[in-house]
Amino acid sequence: MNIIKNASLKQFNTFGIDAKAQSYCDVSSIKELHNVLKEYHSNPLFILGGGSNMLLTKDIEALVLHINLKGIEVVSSTENTVVIKAMAGENWHNFVLWCLEYNYGGIENLSLIPGNIGTAPIQNIGAYGVELKDVFLSCEAINIDDQTKRTFTKSDCNFGYRESIFKQELKGQYIITSVNIELTKNNHQLHTGYGVITNELEVNGIKTPTIQNISDAVIAIRQSKLPDPKEIGNSGSFFKNPIITAEAFADLELNFPEVPSYKISESAVKIPAGWLIEKAGFKGKRINNYGVHNKQALVLVNYGNATGKEIFELAQLIQLTVKRIFNIEIEMEVNTI
Repeated sequence: MNIIKNASLKQFNTFGIDAKAQSYCDVSSIKELHNVLKEYHSNPLFILGGGSNMLLTKDIEALVLHINLKGIEVVSSTENTVVIKAMAGENWHNFVLWCLEYNYGGIENLSLIPGNIGTAPIQNIGAYGVELKDVFLSCEAINIDDQTKRTFTKSDCNFGYRESIFKQELKGQYIITSVNIELTKNNHQLHTGYGVITNELEVNGIKTPTIQNISDAVIAIRQSKLPDPKEIGNSGSFFKNPIITAEAFADLELNFPEVPSYKISESAVKIPAGWLIEKAGFKGKRINNYGVHNKQALVLVNYGNATGKEIFELAQLIQLTVKRIFNIEIEMEVNTI
């Protein structure tokens, strides 16, 4: 157990914010995790996964535990389905590629989402009509206080739109160590309902797509709109797409007839937050070393040595402006620390 004092977290967060940790420990086994928790559970702890869904606005006055558990295995298999267990420290996109290699379907629409397996259930990651909850079976987690292991089923997790029990009632109480998901081996249910996917497939002359074709399409779409965190610091989509009432949408459409929308139910409509932010004049806006990406208004970026506080203040300004213009509140998807 190697604990580093006053460690820089710049390489461990995709925004590239140079915040410091009071102390840092890389955890690569369950045994090591138990040992660290037994010794330090009463101390302030900060659990770090892939660092892709957080904005550090200050130094972390705690022991940062970097969950780096590795391993992927097939737990069970039938003629049509397969259950796979992936450890929390596995990179999500690499896991998707691993599944595609074996023709396991169900998560191809979630290609190129940054982050690790362990944080995927916390956020209930989703993209292009698919969410983690659609394939999720269970996850194993360790209680920080008493180090007991617990298995959470799908119903236990209270999944919602970018929500779970781990962001609400049990926030900060458990460390997810592994996730079990169920995928298809054949007769894959393809999700091509999003126009951008359909367009990408058509451009490539693909009429009967495979799960690999869909993954390639999603990767191409995301790469065309989203900056690579290795080149420009960012955390992907910074805001959630707001869901408003049908009545509120009718009022919005009167003033902005071109507003795009997705009907959720008879009484609820989802509005693309990126459209609201772009319409409010923020797309491509740059302030010194930070700003809003010029191809995707949902993405806030760190061009150099910006602080997390500067980016957070820009996010707040965007929220206030969208509220003033559209009377819609947009919620931050990224965890701000």
